[in-house]
Amino acid sequence: MNKKWKIWLPVFFGMAIAIGIIVGNLIAKKAFTGNGKGMNSSYFSKTSKLESILGLIDADYVEDVNVDSLSEDLIPKLLANLDPHSVYIPASDMEMANEDLDGSFSGIGVQFNIQTDTVMVISVIHGGPSDKLGILPGDRIVSVNDSAFVGKKITNERVMKKLRGKKGSNVKLGIKRRSSSKILTYVVTRGDVPVKSVDSYYMLTPQIGYIKVSNFGAQTYQEFIGAINKLHKSGAQKYVVDLRGNPGGYMDAATNMINEFLKKGSLIVYTKGKSYPRKDIYANGNGTCQKADLAVLIDEWSASASEIFAGAMQDNDRAIIIGRRSFGKGLVQQQIPFNDGSAVRLTVARYYTPSGRCIQKPYKKGDMMSYEKDIMNRYIHGEFNNKDSVKISKASKFKTVGGRTVYGGGGIMSDIFIPKDTSCYTPYFNKVVDAGYIYEFAFQYADSHRAKLKQYKNWQSLFSYLEKQPMLVDFAEFAEKKKGVKKNIRQILKSASLIEQLIYSYVAKDAAGDEAYYPIVNSSDDCLKEAVKQLKHKVDLTAQK
Repeated sequence: MNKKWKIWLPVFFGMAIAIGIIVGNLIAKKAFTGNGKGMNSSYFSKTSKLESILGLIDADYVEDVNVDSLSEDLIPKLLANLDPHSVYIPASDMEMANEDLDGSFSGIGVQFNIQTDTVMVISVIHGGPSDKLGILPGDRIVSVNDSAFVGKKITNERVMKKLRGKKGSNVKLGIKRRSSSKILTYVVTRGDVPVKSVDSYYMLTPQIGYIKVSNFGAQTYQEFIGAINKLHKSGAQKYVVDLRGNPGGYMDAATNMINEFLKKGSLIVYTKGKSYPRKDIYANGNGTCQKADLAVLIDEWSASASEIFAGAMQDNDRAIIIGRRSFGKGLVQQQIPFNDGSAVRLTVARYYTPSGRCIQKPYKKGDMMSYEKDIMNRYIHGEFNNKDSVKISKASKFKTVGGRTVYGGGGIMSDIFIPKDTSCYTPYFNKVVDAGYIYEFAFQYADSHRAKLKQYKNWQSLFSYLEKQPMLVDFAEFAEKKKGVKKNIRQILKSASLIEQLIYSYVAKDAAGDEAYYPIVNSSDDCLKEAVKQLKHKVDLTAQK
């Protein structure tokens, strides 16, 4: 018996271990699939792999994980592998992302700048909440809701979060004013603050009107029509539409503006995508400026809706395009909202000009770095200074309505190339601009001379006064007191005209707003000079084949 027991005992132990392993695996499997929390293979077959992985992490990962937070980090990375303009907008950023295009936001109604760690009121929006209470340009906001609001930690983002808020809510401001030794207290009730997209309009000559459009928002078309009507009453028969630096916006705003200049049946733009069949947009013939001569100004920062406008005018031989090749943003985004207030702007189609050119420049999926460096590479390649350096796809030829050849490959190439003027650039100029000293000097000058500057009722008289002041000498003294900027007479003299023009225009902006800023900053603009020249002589576009 003892001998038999010694023989069978190892066998019994082996069987026990095997049974233990089997039972252990069954228990583990049950824990994973049978407790109602984990997921089995049938679940994986019913959901996407991404949903399955997130669900698996939520249900069975060794530690607690905030899956919502994980998704917030994951979604932007996912979209970044598609195209450069499909983006995720968190709920916290949605209001700010939309307000420039919506045409208004809720706030106190001031424009500000941070100078020497203090919030300076640059201008007060007429009729806004602050204007009604008597807050003035030049006021310093030193406290918000009885808490000090000065110092190095003050940023533009912090200021906007403090001053903007729900319509009808109150914010208590402590104001330091030059004319008062005491801190003034204002309780401002936040209200709707309009966001202008037509920054300026004025007469260039007795017959030529100028309109600067900074973006295409919900109110842009109404603002544009208002500007056209006022310029027409002032004698305008020809127009310059300045879209330089305009990043785009709502397509409807652009097509409505284009419609004002085209005859009935003219193709404005078309879109098409995998799930979106081709959609053509035509002029309805009700435009008020169908016979007015037109010049359109663009540059490397004119994008999207700006390119739709310029492309429609060029392909219909309706306007002369002046400047430099535009950005090349021709992807159509659709905004899809989520329940938590966030949204995805997903690219669903592409924009095409009437001749068939795709506005979008080439890109490689997932390679955002190269896409973002494109403008810098253009500059390095010499495209801003020499028309012959512009890379044109000769194999991608298209014809305008009048038979002119235009080229694809991304962006809109101007009819008349105007190089970027860098003749006045010096290391001294670059240093004072990068440090913000020119703007700081201009603000301080305007702030200490407000009473005098208010005497001038139009930009012409204000400009004439400023030109007689020793601005360049005073600025050189001001900049020398700043850390790291020493006088360099040779470089100062070379950059003198550019420094003075910036000072004049900034002072005018602080003293009288955009109505004075743009005429002064445009006074030596080569692009605008060429536009006036062309409109005076009315170039036959169809002859440029």
